[in-house]
Amino acid sequence: RKMNNFVRVWLLLLVLHTLALAVVARRGNRRNVLFIIADDLRTSLGCYGDTVAKSPNIDQLASKSQVFLNAYAQQAVCAPSRTSMLTSRRPDTTRLYDFNSYWRVHSGNYTTMPQYFKSKGYFTMSVGKVFHPGIASNHTDDYPYSWSIPAYHPASFRFEKKKMCKGEDGELHANLLCAVNVTEQPGRTLPDLESTDEAVRLLKSRVGDDTPFLLAVGFHKPHIPFRIPQEYLSLYPIDQMTLAPDPDVPKLLPPVAYNPWSDVRRRDDVQKLNISFPYGPIPKDFQLRIRQHYYAAVSFMDAQVGRLLSTLDQLGLADSTMVVFTSDHGWSLGEHGEWAKYSNFDVATHVPLIFYVPGVTHYQHNWLGMSTFPYIDALTQSDLSFKSKALIVLIFTDDILMNTTHAPSFYHLKELCTEGNNLAHTFRHRERRVDEEAVSFSQYPRPADTPQVNSDLPDLKDIKVMGYSLRSWDYRYTLWLGFNPKTFQVNVSDVHAGELYMLAGDPGQDSNIYSNSDHSVVMTKMASLPRVSKFFEFYSFSTNLLVYSFSDLRFLSRR
Repeated sequence: RKMNNFVRVWLLLLVLHTLALAVVARRGNRRNVLFIIADDLRTSLGCYGDTVAKSPNIDQLASKSQVFLNAYAQQAVCAPSRTSMLTSRRPDTTRLYDFNSYWRVHSGNYTTMPQYFKSKGYFTMSVGKVFHPGIASNHTDDYPYSWSIPAYHPASFRFEKKKMCKGEDGELHANLLCAVNVTEQPGRTLPDLESTDEAVRLLKSRVGDDTPFLLAVGFHKPHIPFRIPQEYLSLYPIDQMTLAPDPDVPKLLPPVAYNPWSDVRRRDDVQKLNISFPYGPIPKDFQLRIRQHYYAAVSFMDAQVGRLLSTLDQLGLADSTMVVFTSDHGWSLGEHGEWAKYSNFDVATHVPLIFYVPGVTHYQHNWLGMSTFPYIDALTQSDLSFKSKALIVLIFTDDILMNTTHAPSFYHLKELCTEGNNLAHTFRHRERRVDEEAVSFSQYPRPADTPQVNSDLPDLKDIKVMGYSLRSWDYRYTLWLGFNPKTFQVNVSDVHAGELYMLAGDPGQDSNIYSNSDHSVVMTKMASLPRVSKFFEFYSFSTNLLVYSFSDLRFLSRR
């Protein structure tokens, strides 16, 4: 189905606060919220048109949800992205570009999405990787500010970076490709299996309790290493896998824009390949295996989502719980000769974003006895198809929404202090045409103009260049500008490089025409955008970007 909506999402600025508007009801019952976030998941899902991916449970969720087709992360790396999402602040506001600062003391004591829910009487719980663990969340996942109880982390995660992968020599290695027999792993389990078990337990504990809850569940996959149950590889026979359609580094790609995938290179099995730094390439047979393992990891994670959703059914919570599914950022699978995230390309910044709102995006009478989210086992069910409306931006029309007796009503909530615009209207009004002036914004820091070992994830003190990237309906435009990490200031006159990709003829963003283009066209377009942030005056032509987020959605929490 042709995509007919451009969702303005500032690196997801967020989904979460979208939720924050589902919080206070004037009267009646308040909806619970199940927020699910994957790690390093690009839009490699069936509901986003990927014909390779086997993701039946997420696709089923999408078929009953509002699906945002154009959501983009603000920075394609975990801690900055998650902090930005959960605080609804840009990285330039949180001043978090690496993993080494806690925003409450580093930039500002901001209210987080779960903290807001908690302040409104919700019981808030965190399982797995929601905040980035460690310094970035004060080694507590921001407890007790954001959560009613301490955050849960799976015990088996401590083995994730250790030698757990059996190689061809029979020995254990710290490999990138790490399909395992789960029964041979410590505790006979894996982190996402443990997280799902805990999330199921917490859901069961809330049955019969009148206090509304927000349960955030962060899955570690498909993040590397691909330590996953080996049976999921069978879903993707290696002889049916293909290379990225554009596996070569673009000739006119500025060196500062390239990410040399250093974390991938550090894995034992990749080191054996003796790949030259920084451009590689990885041998084609190994590229195919990486792509196979990535997709298998997606299917493994999808199965865990299915377990959560089917539990909602079994506990009778599906008709009173909003479900949000998203990812912190994407992951390159060989496009432009790159792997991992760490860039401003679509494959690294484009993320899935799905909202299920019972009675609004999906409506059925309980007396029909139908299950909303029956579990779908991709390993045993040959037919994974079902009637899907996933690519319809709004499944139900205004008439159905507002005239059905069980449909919730929209009401006004006080504005939160956030950095985004109100998108609540998108749940009631189908966007009937492309907004040609809509843009999203992403950024990425670099320590130098040429790729080096720390180019993917430089510490704050080492950042010398910041790449600011605009994604519109028909182009992606990026400028790499001088940056002072001590003052957090960008030098608008210090242009290190530029990129311009016209998407109509170059959807893969493979032909950089920055150096031979008339920039006045882009400048004219951008100069017409409303003034929303003086920071974006860094372009001499008054760039003032539109930043869109879900933080100001006034949203349905009354049944």
